[in-house]
Amino acid sequence: MRTTPFILAGALSLAALPAVAKVSPEEAAKLGGELTPIGAEKAGNADGTIPAWDGGLPKLDISEPTHWEDPFADDAIKFTITKDNVDQYKDKLTVGHLALFNAYGDTYKMNVYPTRRSSGFPEEYYEYTKKNATNATLEGTDLLLGAEVGFPFPIPKNGAEVIWNHRLKYRGKAQQRFNNQFIVLPDGSYTQSTLREDVLFPYGNLSGDHVPINDKDDITIYYVAEILSPPRNAGLFLMAWEHVDYRSAWLYPPALRRVRRAPSVAYDNPYEGTDGNQFYDQVDMYNGALDRFTWKLIGKKEMYIPVNSFAMNEASVKYEDVIGKSHINQDLPRYELRRVWIVEADLKEGTTHKFGKRRFYVDEDSWNIVAVDCYDTRGNLWKVQEGHLIVERGLPASTTVPEIIYDLQARSYFATALRSEDEANNQFVDYDTRFFDPRELKRRATR
Repeated sequence: MRTTPFILAGALSLAALPAVAKVSPEEAAKLGGELTPIGAEKAGNADGTIPAWDGGLPKLDISEPTHWEDPFADDAIKFTITKDNVDQYKDKLTVGHLALFNAYGDTYKMNVYPTRRSSGFPEEYYEYTKKNATNATLEGTDLLLGAEVGFPFPIPKNGAEVIWNHRLKYRGKAQQRFNNQFIVLPDGSYTQSTLREDVLFPYGNLSGDHVPINDKDDITIYYVAEILSPPRNAGLFLMAWEHVDYRSAWLYPPALRRVRRAPSVAYDNPYEGTDGNQFYDQVDMYNGALDRFTWKLIGKKEMYIPVNSFAMNEASVKYEDVIGKSHINQDLPRYELRRVWIVEADLKEGTTHKFGKRRFYVDEDSWNIVAVDCYDTRGNLWKVQEGHLIVERGLPASTTVPEIIYDLQARSYFATALRSEDEANNQFVDYDTRFFDPRELKRRATR
């Protein structure tokens, strides 16, 4: 199937609309046929630079947390994009990437490798995704109903549906991970913080006790984070329950020695300990409510995106190898030509946010957001988000690690989700919902 520059004519928006119609059984029948089981184009592109999808990397049989080795370590760089040849490739680069070349062209580059369509998911997850295609509905931007386990909208009709696919992507039953974050100043100096994050995913749980979405109060994610360092922030806990149509959140600041409700844990409020460099709704590239923006589905396009950067996450890689002046060490990331969905979000009149507009680039093979152009309310490009996509092969699933937020106005950047020097992500933890009870938070915080 040939991919034109934008396969959708015009832009489809979703604002205050009634429930969006489900796709027909005839459309859903394309899943697993001309489309992959999650809705990507199965065929390669016309010139062969994007191959056909063949199922992705196989699941690895593991019994303990593992740092993944690079399955494509023998691949050679096809070419490198630099400031001297960037004009040849600008039609396949995000606005944000072009801005990074303009700002840091003397050192910024992109090494482009052969395209490896590595993302795959469990067979049972595919079955649920196909059911969702004819069952799931979305009222307005935030009330999702009738979805169960899988991607809710494998054949999306508007921008909000694409973002919901990202929000509910498969991540297994639960995880514990260490998250290292770096605030990097224009002179290259940086401060580091470390968090331990525990997460339960009741929506995407394939073990049999998953939670179908039938009501706005249903919870799709339970999350708790403890800041371990630096000392000035250590001991702070954040807990959140991600309901379908809203969020419940609590904070435990050690100076107060009590748990308090935290309605500010949302939107453009700064995440605790990031000194304003990351908003809450920038975690995991985007999370939380969609109601302050209108969402337009621009279409699908072939673009160079950060993907299969396993080399950045191998245990031998030190954080100081990744963190550089002005930008991360661009010898480490891997870029490939992929098809991405493009979604634009514009701030609604009568609402507030520090971003007036955002453009999201979403990988078709995994529904992960891999890049975001963030504009201020004056229409100037302000921040550029980049998520380096890899496959968690023990599930299998796909996620972005690390994630970078470049501040073009301050000439600084923020890196999060670095993990190579710490224990590997633990997918074998087994939480129940009592672990995420705010009444238990103080007990754990003062143990």
